[in-house]
Amino acid sequence: MKRSILLTASLLSVLALPVAAHAQAGDAQSSPTASTRPQRISPDQQPRFRQYVIQRQHPSYVYSSPLVIGGVLPEAGVTYYEVPREYGPTAYRYTIINDKPVLVDPSTRTIVQVIEE
Repeated sequence: MKRSILLTASLLSVLALPVAAHAQAGDAQSSPTASTRPQRISPDQQPRFRQYVIQRQHPSYVYSSPLVIGGVLPEAGVTYYEVPREYGPTAYRYTIINDKPVLVDPSTRTIVQVIEE
């Protein structure tokens, strides 16, 4: 009797492993948290960041399409610069488009933030 109970418990444990592993993998693949997602420039940091960019005097790229979040910049001609750590950790880069600082995802060239005055 004890042997059949032990065998049943062992069998149930083995069968439950793939379900538990799948649940954990699903959690890991869920949407990124704030700590893993690249960060934008916070509203309180934007005026200071804008001044930082202006002081660098990088050339502005003339972009004929509307400057909107989600827009994709051309492959050639746009220069990207690293965002200093003092504005928060981010994998994004910035560039100047039509005289405005713009945060861009460098892997896709997608505009993620336009720094307004």
